[in-house]
Amino acid sequence: MSRLEIKAAGAPSPIGPYSQAIKAGGFLFISGQIPLDPITGEVISGGIDEQTRRVLQNITAVLNAAGVDANCVVKTTVFLKDLSQFGKMNAVYGEFFKAPYPARSTVEVKGLPKGVDIEIDVIAAVKEGK
Repeated sequence: MSRLEIKAAGAPSPIGPYSQAIKAGGFLFISGQIPLDPITGEVISGGIDEQTRRVLQNITAVLNAAGVDANCVVKTTVFLKDLSQFGKMNAVYGEFFKAPYPARSTVEVKGLPKGVDIEIDVIAAVKEGK
């Protein structure tokens, strides 16, 4: 099985030894994205609404770099520092994904990189050779 690294100019560069995404076996695996500005590499200001929107914009950039869009996403995992923010996150999430929605897990975690409030990773279906 071949593995292809995907790099999106419109998403922040990795802050560690990992790829933004890997395409393998008919799937695209996008590493957890946090609310970093892709130009400055800094955490954006704002609450969970703004942070969720930035994370999903970063994910969209990686999807597009791989030649797919949000309709190809089959699974997401949302990591929240405060599960009481679920409703606000979910409202923004619903702006990016349409029915049939991807399968999703949402978990509350003690901490996330750079002290952010949210991180989302994604698995999308892709055609081989695309």
